[in-house]
Amino acid sequence: MVYIYTYHINTDEFRTGRHVVYKLHAHIVLVPKYRREVMTERVILCMKDAFSEVCDRHDATLDAFETNRGHAHLLVSYPPKVSLSGLVMSLKTISSIRVRAAGWPEITRALWGEHFWSPSYCVVSTGDAPLEVIKRYIENQQSPNRPGRPPTRKRS
Repeated sequence: MVYIYTYHINTDEFRTGRHVVYKLHAHIVLVPKYRREVMTERVILCMKDAFSEVCDRHDATLDAFETNRGHAHLLVSYPPKVSLSGLVMSLKTISSIRVRAAGWPEITRALWGEHFWSPSYCVVSTGDAPLEVIKRYIENQQSPNRPGRPPTRKRS
C-alpha cells in the first residue's frame, strides 16, 4: 500500500533572493528607558519614519507598527542574511537619534541622558501563526478593552 501525502504551501507569501526562498517574520517589542510613557503622536510619526528607513536599508519590511504610551510593537519581515539582533540594534539606534534630535519637551522631561530605549527588547518568531492575527494584535495595542487586558480600575 502506497500513501501519498500532499502539503499545500501558498508560495505567494514567500520572498526570494538569489539562492534562497524565505518567509521570516518577527514580532518586536521595544520599551523606552525607565518604562516612561513618552509615546505622543509626533514621537510615533518620527519613529515610524525611522523604522521604515531602517527596514529599507536591511531589505526588510515593516508590516505593522503600533504603540501605546509605554512601548512599541513592530511586525517585521526580513531576509535570512540579516541578523535579527543587528536589525533591532539599528531600529533602536536610528529612532533614538531622531527622537532625541527633535528635542521635544515630553522626551527631555521624562528621559535624561542620551538614550531613548531600554537596553532590553523582546523578539518573538511568528512561525506559522497567521500574520493577520498578529497584525490585528499589534494594531489593537491602543484599544483599552482589548481581550486579555485587565479591566481599568476607577480611582476614587
